[in-house]
Amino acid sequence: MCNRVVYKIYETTLWNQVKDGNKPEHIGIILDGNRRWGLEQATSKDSRPSFEIGHRAGADKVEELLRWCLALDVRTITIYSFSTENFLRPKEEVENILNILEQRLEKVRTSKEIHENRVCIRALGRLYLLPERTQQLIKEVEEATKDYDGHYLNIAVAYGGRAEMIDAMKKIAAKVKDDALSVDDIDERVVEDNLYTSHLPKSEPDLIIRTSGEERMSGFLLWQAAYSELCFMDVYWPDFRQIDLLRAVRTYQQRERRFGA
Repeated sequence: MCNRVVYKIYETTLWNQVKDGNKPEHIGIILDGNRRWGLEQATSKDSRPSFEIGHRAGADKVEELLRWCLALDVRTITIYSFSTENFLRPKEEVENILNILEQRLEKVRTSKEIHENRVCIRALGRLYLLPERTQQLIKEVEEATKDYDGHYLNIAVAYGGRAEMIDAMKKIAAKVKDDALSVDDIDERVVEDNLYTSHLPKSEPDLIIRTSGEERMSGFLLWQAAYSELCFMDVYWPDFRQIDLLRAVRTYQQRERRFGA
């Protein structure tokens, strides 16, 4: 009881510190630490594998994150949930992750919170690598929210930063081949218009958070993150709390952004 009271006091203090400040318009989050968290939580009585315990808890945390960001009026969230390299994990774990994704897509399609807040949901990545059922559910969710512009939730799945750049290059090359674009007209704007994030009002994250204590980008939004503020947190994703988000936002507000100047 005492710990909960202290937590609530600290959370309220942090909220009051950041609520009227310059909040990031776009936050990217690398969801790391699910498997290690699952290993720590698993007991001999658990019938589920530890990775499933971790990934389900991580999916639950994403739902909490969305509510926190809506309360903060963060317009865009991009979460890194499954990379192209993750396909190399054991087949059972990959299938489990995709099953959890499908269940959450089913849930979010009819979510009152999503529709009331006009949250546009898009999946970013080489979606053709996913099972057909997963692809179909993604299409249904995107179709159901395509006209929303209140907030944006991007799910990076089957995603790789280098893959995104290669795909953008191919699109640009095809336009040049078809005489729809001149080589001399290729600039940063043309590249950005051909990235997975081209639908966003602001594709560059102001703040990128990575959990689990690892301090690397792992290919996340390599082009878009050129001037993002980075915040590495020593907490596994399922243990991420609202105070961790508020602390990251407070750190962002205390930094002076120079954009290379």
